[in-house]
Amino acid sequence: MNKQLEKLYRIAQKEERIIIGLMSGTSLDGLDIALCRVTGSGSDTQLRLLHFTTVPYTEDFRNQVKQIFAKKQVDHLLWSTLHVKVAQVHADMVNASMKAWGIRAADIDVIASHGQTVFHAPKDPINRSDQPNSTLQIGDGDHIAVKTGIITVSDFRQKHVAAGGDGAPLVVYGDALLYTSEVEHRILLNIGGIANFTFLPNSSSYLEAYATDLGPGNTLMNQYMQLHLGEEMDRDGALARRGVVHEDLLNVLLSMPFLTSKFPKTTGPEMFNLVLLQEAMQRANTENLSHADVLATLSEFTVHVIVDGVQRAVRELDSAAIYISGGGLHNPYLLQGIQKGLWGYRVASFNEIGFDPDAKEAALFAILANETIAGAPEHVAHINGSPAVCMGKISFPY
Repeated sequence: MNKQLEKLYRIAQKEERIIIGLMSGTSLDGLDIALCRVTGSGSDTQLRLLHFTTVPYTEDFRNQVKQIFAKKQVDHLLWSTLHVKVAQVHADMVNASMKAWGIRAADIDVIASHGQTVFHAPKDPINRSDQPNSTLQIGDGDHIAVKTGIITVSDFRQKHVAAGGDGAPLVVYGDALLYTSEVEHRILLNIGGIANFTFLPNSSSYLEAYATDLGPGNTLMNQYMQLHLGEEMDRDGALARRGVVHEDLLNVLLSMPFLTSKFPKTTGPEMFNLVLLQEAMQRANTENLSHADVLATLSEFTVHVIVDGVQRAVRELDSAAIYISGGGLHNPYLLQGIQKGLWGYRVASFNEIGFDPDAKEAALFAILANETIAGAPEHVAHINGSPAVCMGKISFPY
């Protein structure tokens, strides 16, 4: 037997595995690295976060990725080069983090690498086409495995698409295994570049879990700040707070058919971008708005999309609790609007159910890798709109 296959077989039979989960989102701010101890599989899975860090990207690296990010036409040489470079950069970040934590490669069973999404193309839920669903993440798993010396599971979203899914959101798999409550119905809301949530009915309910994208989280606000003010974000919503919401522009943005299409659904910056904003501003005759007023309107757009989506999910329930993770959790102005819109429901940080909200997505990819190595598709057969599959391609160091 190949020695690497033999090693993988031994890892699969262990009672617990040490897995590094990697996540880089559409915000392109950096790489989340979560060192996790995972015990069991399926509904018996237990997860303990041992270390967590976010390693920021350099401006030069970020700008290189932006040249092919969410663009229909790209330089194929750059695309091919970045597929390798992203993996090498991520591997270097993993190696540096392990050194800082006093961890050796031999101590790690598996790396679970999400990669960097550069294009997400589900079928348009309104104007269905004859093209298949597709999604693309760069950051080759072989390069990560070779450079770290650790077996790497990567490219998770392709199996989801191949089995009939949209490739996103994938967090529902880990959420359902780890955070289903015996008592309360839960909405696990993630506000990254795109806002999405996982609906988790309590364990005695006849309802099924599902995950869905809602629309823009931080992406439009971040893109606007980067283009017009040279800043990565409107930190703490400070500029939006000084502005006034322009109702005509807001109503044009809210008229998008995607926002009222049925759950579950998926989207990305390919739909919610500055081209969309410019067209909306032209239609609303608001091209001369101040930066503060535009940011206030975009913030209110995100609030409305989230509040409306959550209310659609819970309107027939007696009660539900909403737990928030993602970068939007750190924007108090945005959070204030969401809490106001969801008055009457429990709205809290994800850490109230026992986990660092910033580490959640990276850790959940560790769970996906754990299921690939030691789980089974039937463990996630009860999730609405998501195929029962184990995801990810396995790369050996040699």
